[in-house]
Amino acid sequence: MQSLFRQGLFRVFLGAAALIALTCASQAAPGFVLEEITPGVFVHQGETALMTRANLGGIANLGAIVGEEAVAVIDTGGSFLEGQAFLAALRERTSTPIRYVINTHAHPDHVFGNAAFEGAGVIFVGHKNLPRALAARGEFFLTSFRAAMGDALDGVRIIPPTETVADRLTLDLGGRRLVLQAWRTAHSDCDLTVLDEKSGVLFAGDLLFLQHVPVVDGSLLGFLDVADRLAAIPATRVVPGHGPMVAPWPKALDDQRAYLTRLTADLRAAIRKGATVDETTKTAGEAERPKWQLFDDYHRRNATAGFAELEWETP
Repeated sequence: MQSLFRQGLFRVFLGAAALIALTCASQAAPGFVLEEITPGVFVHQGETALMTRANLGGIANLGAIVGEEAVAVIDTGGSFLEGQAFLAALRERTSTPIRYVINTHAHPDHVFGNAAFEGAGVIFVGHKNLPRALAARGEFFLTSFRAAMGDALDGVRIIPPTETVADRLTLDLGGRRLVLQAWRTAHSDCDLTVLDEKSGVLFAGDLLFLQHVPVVDGSLLGFLDVADRLAAIPATRVVPGHGPMVAPWPKALDDQRAYLTRLTADLRAAIRKGATVDETTKTAGEAERPKWQLFDDYHRRNATAGFAELEWETP
């Protein structure tokens, strides 16, 4: 009898815990907004900020595209809680089954919400290098961001793609085709873009930054090269990884190209003069400062990485 009583109490406890968890999740991101920018294409604009407990890691732009038969989610947010808020907002707009979760690259603000979308029939898709990148850096990301985000990272799990893209892949959502393209090392070593052929909307991931200073975690020269190649994509509008959620295409590339070009030119000039990396990173690209937010958080790191890459160029 006591055993049955304890089991009953345990079930009540589990039920209460589940209710509390659901309540917390629904209250975790009361400001989460999912906007329909064109029929069937939804975007959430992240904050231009660093990942913190207060913003639940919600600094990246997230998207969803709805076809006649299926939905594709594009990036899932910077925490499990943000992922839950995204899923709840999406379910208010459509009951169409979610078939694909597409991660544009491996950085935490784009993949930490993946577990919220895990379920029967959901296929995770990414660049061919994404499984390796997540395996190499996933646990490091969890540990390092725990200091800034604390329990906001509870529930986060590193989920690699089950389908990968080496070059191009077309996904059919039913009356709506998405063209996924893998890129050479640029912002990262696993960048992927998504073009919705029906609307002409391009989800560029972090191959495009607006207002938020670009971040080089892959190759400065690769980033410049990819920017030129991106312009050839037959899109009409673009959703960047960070910044205003919709911009005209390809004009949206102009400021980022100018930043990367200026930084590259300044670094090359300093290297030719024999300047040290410390001397160079204090001045290279500084003319671009007024155009960008979070400049002090990322620019000098970009300059340091760029110096290391360019100093080995053949004169």
